[in-house]
Amino acid sequence: MAPPLRRRMACWLYEGMLMFGVVFIAGYLFSTLTQMRHALDNRHALQAFLFVVFGIYFSWFWSRGHTLAMKTWHIRVVDRHGCAISQRRALARYALSWLWFLPPLALVAPFQLSAAEVAVLMLGWVAIWAVLSRFHPEQQFWHDALAGTRLVHYEARRAPRRG
Repeated sequence: MAPPLRRRMACWLYEGMLMFGVVFIAGYLFSTLTQMRHALDNRHALQAFLFVVFGIYFSWFWSRGHTLAMKTWHIRVVDRHGCAISQRRALARYALSWLWFLPPLALVAPFQLSAAEVAVLMLGWVAIWAVLSRFHPEQQFWHDALAGTRLVHYEARRAPRRG
């Protein structure tokens, strides 16, 4: 059984806050290497670069069991058999995790939505996608089911006290 939805979403929110640091460092590296003079220069190249950086970040940590946020919330990602996932499966999970964002983002261009409308649409979709995990037999997120992974609760081993 998956950790409670509330804890998984708290972990998701914490992960988002930690990603600000990853975005800052990657953005600084990109802007330095490309000698950007304006924030909108090479915007699409920067977005593609960040997509790759996020993929490396998540697949590397997931293949080792968890990210910092997941470790904080005692959540581990494993395969269907409870074993650590491979880099390939972690990359598949990363690609499928974009189901959290792509459906509402696909509506931006055709309907010329404002930033506020995009925010409402995005928050609504995230809430719907999270609640849909209730319909999975093991309460897992659907991108995990598609990737052949599961989120499980784990307790870190504590070193024995000396004394």
